[in-house]
Amino acid sequence: MNVENRKIVEVDQFLETLPEEIQEITVALRNIILDASQEIVEEYKWSMPNYSYNGLVCYLQTAKKHVKLGFHKGNQLQEGAGKELLEGAGKTMRYITLKKLEDLQPAVFTSLILAAMELNV
Repeated sequence: MNVENRKIVEVDQFLETLPEEIQEITVALRNIILDASQEIVEEYKWSMPNYSYNGLVCYLQTAKKHVKLGFHKGNQLQEGAGKELLEGAGKTMRYITLKKLEDLQPAVFTSLILAAMELNV
């Protein structure tokens, strides 16, 4: 199944409401997440896009000036590229804050997404 077939209408509608620059970042992150694995499922929960595979994996949280790529079990992402990008001190969630399109690191984000999926196996 290709990426386009896995995108859901609720997330499309959510994206349309975002300011242009935030929308560009969010769309790019959405594509990185869906490209990471054919098995990841897009959902719209808690007023934002969420992605799951045998449970919650990651989410996209938007604000006026940034987008957060969050990981539901981010505290368990110990190894590998991208760990140093994770912010947050909550019980389990960690996130990466992106303020401009140039902040995107597709290869690093993909490895984090795949590692997060592994936590649900």
